[in-house]
Amino acid sequence: MDKWFRVLAAVGLVGSALVHFYLYWGSGYSDIDVVGPLFLLNGVAGVVIAVAVLFWKHWLPALAAFGFGAVTLVSYFLATSVGFFGVHDQFNSQFEYWGVVTEALCVIFGLVLLVRDLQSRRAVTVSR
Repeated sequence: MDKWFRVLAAVGLVGSALVHFYLYWGSGYSDIDVVGPLFLLNGVAGVVIAVAVLFWKHWLPALAAFGFGAVTLVSYFLATSVGFFGVHDQFNSQFEYWGVVTEALCVIFGLVLLVRDLQSRRAVTVSR
């Protein structure tokens, strides 16, 4: 079962990375001072964390997936409400919809993996 949770978390991470790469290179975000480099960093981090989630059976990649999704969602919600480093989004494009869906996958399945890993560690500690 953990395998599928890992795959779903990785799908969310790579999906979010692809959205950010597209917006960076294909939609002009590369020209925005602070947000542009953050979009590029987000794309790279999503891919790196996805690989870690798939191949490193540890609680750190699960925490990173959860944190990645949570921080990215909070940043996006700031951009749609009060603005984020001068960027104001409106939640009206396909890429914004997919970004929210993929980042929700990161939060949900990163948290599931984190809880399951901590529970299994606790079970090992108790059985000793």
